[in-house]
Amino acid sequence: MTDIAIFIVIPFLSLAILLAIFRLVRGPGSPDRVLALDLMVSFGIGVVTVQAIAANEPVFIDVAVVLALVAFLATVAFAYYLEKRIDE
Repeated sequence: MTDIAIFIVIPFLSLAILLAIFRLVRGPGSPDRVLALDLMVSFGIGVVTVQAIAANEPVFIDVAVVLALVAFLATVAFAYYLEKRIDE
């Protein structure tokens, strides 16, 4: 059953990452680009999680959690930067 999930989920996540790359390149502003990067990290977390389930290696879930925390902190830092830039 996990093989079927991998063959279905991974291509969809790959397509979603490609669409996020398109938004990253074409995004009209900085917030759009940061959102695209955050979305790509989220999809990457999905890929890592699917691989962890398929390989029956729960240690990869820790990698996904660390990626999620780093992405969250980066998004908060960028939002703080934008807020300070607007106030000036």
